[in-house]
Amino acid sequence: MGSLSHCNSPSLGWVVQKFGGTSVGKFPDKDLQIATDIVRASLSQNRVIVVCSARSTGKKAEGTTSRLLAVYGKLRGVGAAMCVDEEQQNELVEQARGLMLDICNDHVFAAEAYIQDPSIRGKLIQTIKDECQELVEYIVAAKRFNLEINSRAKDRVISFGEKLSCRFMTALLQDKGVESEYVDLCDSFHYDATERLDDKFYRTASEAFTRKIAACESRVPVVTGFFGNVPGSLIDGDIGRGYTDLCAALCAVGVKAEELQVWKEVDGIFSADPSKVPTARLLSSITPSEAAELTFYGSEVIHHLTMDQVIRAEPPIPIRIKNVKNPRGNGTIVVPDRILSASHQLTRDSPKPQAEHKKPKRPTAVTIKDHISVINVHSNKRSISHGFFARVFSILDTYSISVDLISTSEVHVSMAIHSSSQQVEAFGKATKELAECGDVSVLNDMAILSLVGAEMKNMVGIAGRMFSTLGEHNVNLEMISQGMYDPHLEQGVY
Repeated sequence: MGSLSHCNSPSLGWVVQKFGGTSVGKFPDKDLQIATDIVRASLSQNRVIVVCSARSTGKKAEGTTSRLLAVYGKLRGVGAAMCVDEEQQNELVEQARGLMLDICNDHVFAAEAYIQDPSIRGKLIQTIKDECQELVEYIVAAKRFNLEINSRAKDRVISFGEKLSCRFMTALLQDKGVESEYVDLCDSFHYDATERLDDKFYRTASEAFTRKIAACESRVPVVTGFFGNVPGSLIDGDIGRGYTDLCAALCAVGVKAEELQVWKEVDGIFSADPSKVPTARLLSSITPSEAAELTFYGSEVIHHLTMDQVIRAEPPIPIRIKNVKNPRGNGTIVVPDRILSASHQLTRDSPKPQAEHKKPKRPTAVTIKDHISVINVHSNKRSISHGFFARVFSILDTYSISVDLISTSEVHVSMAIHSSSQQVEAFGKATKELAECGDVSVLNDMAILSLVGAEMKNMVGIAGRMFSTLGEHNVNLEMISQGMYDPHLEQGVY
């Protein structure tokens, strides 16, 4: 281990670096080291805040968060079996204990493999065991004292993933000579559970996070991406599993960071899925509205609430998506138009020769959203009224079903809906009720293809070219929709 000589300099501006779970799990050492090649290397130019998701060494479904969700499933089973079957309760507790042992062993193995300093390694291993034991004791207490098992309990269980990940990252940085400090945001502020997620909540959270960060002084804060006290629930509420991105954004807003960096395992945002389209281009920059549309329609770019926070900040904060396997790459920057106009060099290449400016405009990207079902409802009445549409959408609202795409006429409505496994039962019930409004037909196993671009509304003939290309490849469209505002959208369901 090198001496602890690398730290945040008060004269430099802030950069927030958010790392996903697989980045923390797969790249702490090997040919590339997050601690040295990214975090430590950045300290010469910026003060750094590190935000981490729960570790994962493989598929997302096999990561720490997914395993903790399984632990919560056992905990919920314990609650359901209260006063019914003590033997079943004991079995569920033991199953939860076994899952926690696996999580503990996984993190201890990582500590032994990557932390060189015996003192730092020993403290980390003991901390990992203590954290895991705390959760086991909570599960045992839930059984013994009949604790209520609700969304708050679920949040508490899930929070341990980020705690363990950030403990590991803090030790890793210290082992590489970086002065760092673990920052747990789970109890960083208290907010009325009955309140809503509004500007007041985000402002309160950001200010609380900033106070925690300021307390680190020159040490690099390693911040848990999970933060508690969210109205309703963090994991089951309006935020969901993109909470780590949002946490990083709120930290960036609080310290007025120069940039929010989201580190992934791809070079940035591409014009299409490079695994499916070999000629896909890496985009040097996109607008927030383009990024939001790409995220909604199938490309995992960044959590929508994250963009809302940093783009609306004063001054707005650009988001740069970079590759942990290629730290020197420029990545893709998501930046609002007002920054583009003021600092064009931030996001675009050098000015092109005059001849190149005459090239025809083209869409920014194309994306596909799979697992789509199309519901067609044709009114069974000769004369139509607003009541038909009101009834249709009221039924969907009753079953909390969101519509991705819609096309209407006076007596007909077609809706494209993402059919997740969790919504199968609700989807079936809604379809039966919709039959009261008219003739209903359902098309399953469809997909939404979207053409996205901020300047597309000025591209004459772009829709015709899109449909001609699909026709040449024998792709039949079941539904067509067109956006009215930037980023302009041309969409087809096939």
